[in-house]
Amino acid sequence: MDERAIGVFDSGLGGLTTVKRLMELLPGEDIIYLGDTGRVPYGSRSRETIIKYTCQAAEFLSSFDIKTMVIACNTASTCAYEILERSYDIPIYEVVSAPVETAIATTKNNKIGVIGTAATIKSGAYEIAIKSRKSEIAVFSEACPLFVPLVENGRYASDDVAALAIAEDYLLPIRQSGADTLILGCTHYPLLRDVISKIMGENVELIDSGAQTAKLVADDLLKKNMLSYEKIKGTIKYFVTDSTEGFSDFASRYLESNIYGMVEQIVLE
Repeated sequence: MDERAIGVFDSGLGGLTTVKRLMELLPGEDIIYLGDTGRVPYGSRSRETIIKYTCQAAEFLSSFDIKTMVIACNTASTCAYEILERSYDIPIYEVVSAPVETAIATTKNNKIGVIGTAATIKSGAYEIAIKSRKSEIAVFSEACPLFVPLVENGRYASDDVAALAIAEDYLLPIRQSGADTLILGCTHYPLLRDVISKIMGENVELIDSGAQTAKLVADDLLKKNMLSYEKIKGTIKYFVTDSTEGFSDFASRYLESNIYGMVEQIVLE
């Protein structure tokens, strides 16, 4: 057994999709969440800047003596995962491998779509991971740089005209490709699930990268005997690098739990 907390970080609000699934799967675990809301989005930054930000976030989380770390940001995962894995002696989880495995098992026509930030798509991480496992699969990737700002500004309702118009523009090439499976390659994107599904159609399976990774973390901690002693409910600490007010509003609604007064603003630089 291991009573230490699970550390999770993202560039902003998106990592809460991973936290919510972890809370469902591991209700007795303590979680420390860091959202780098003052520097979101990461997807338009240079690789060097993304690595610097990610390392600063990891250093902050590691100061709590956590037992594992989840990089709940696809951009950070594709740019900095290997660096963090070499730097820490605890299990580090990225959000690429788990959804790739699920997508490969899900597709029936061997056509998989991938959407993500500009940095994630440019890295080619998803296509490389898919092809290395099953070379005959065709991968269709599209960068969706405005999706993160839409989510961060609360524009993700299924009837939001702006969100629908932007999604239609981004997703049309993948829809025309005939892909029957679409990886949401950013932990912000599940909040746009209804919008994306409306554009892609009900026959396209959407793969949530954060949720799939949370399941992997839960399974691994159980196998490694690293879960906490049975508790009714674990605690969660929230840290952000910008104002706590907007984050508290969103997180309270999304997590269906009042977290006002539980969020602390910190400085990473």
